[in-house]
Amino acid sequence: MIDWEGGAASFLYELARRHEPDPPSAQELRARWEQLQFERLSGRWSSYRAVLADSLSELVGEHGWRWNARDGEALARAMESWQPFPETVPVLRAAREAGLGLWIVSNCDRAMIEHSLRHMDVEFDGVTVAEDCRAYKPSRAPFERALREIAVPPEEILHVAFGFKYDIAPAQQLGMRTAWVNRRQEPAPGDPLPDHEWGDLRPLTDLAAAPTA
Repeated sequence: MIDWEGGAASFLYELARRHEPDPPSAQELRARWEQLQFERLSGRWSSYRAVLADSLSELVGEHGWRWNARDGEALARAMESWQPFPETVPVLRAAREAGLGLWIVSNCDRAMIEHSLRHMDVEFDGVTVAEDCRAYKPSRAPFERALREIAVPPEEILHVAFGFKYDIAPAQQLGMRTAWVNRRQEPAPGDPLPDHEWGDLRPLTDLAAAPTA
């Protein structure tokens, strides 16, 4: 829903330019930072803001740049301003009008998701964040909590996600159908395969409008 990759790439490239005249590409920086973040999400629980700062600190150290704790704080603030993809809001509104319930399962904290909700201005039935259960995706704990709160059988739920390695396997393990939003048209990085693979969110509109058997 939110252009997380674009926002992170822009932030990291601007940070890199402060330290060297010819830094790595924005996408290279983003990919490495995301890898460092992912490693921390499966370890001992810490707040998402601490995960952000710690993973950014390691990236800075790898490049030999001088670490400033304010950069970690700035990354968290920047995340609160990142915007939805162009089709996100109209697609979600159309899905809502077609009668679909909408629920978010996110790795960010409650304060961050509140900003994202303002940017989208779409009515959601609920939100589950990692902070609620002190566990990050791909742990099953956030999905299990969401299922308890939604109170709908998992086979009636379609979990739509861009983060293949965060979302697809745990959602399927709990009996949900899945759709992978593969905006970069990349090969699936592992198993299991999702039920649907989309280039953006627009196919959700057609799915919502399809007659039920």
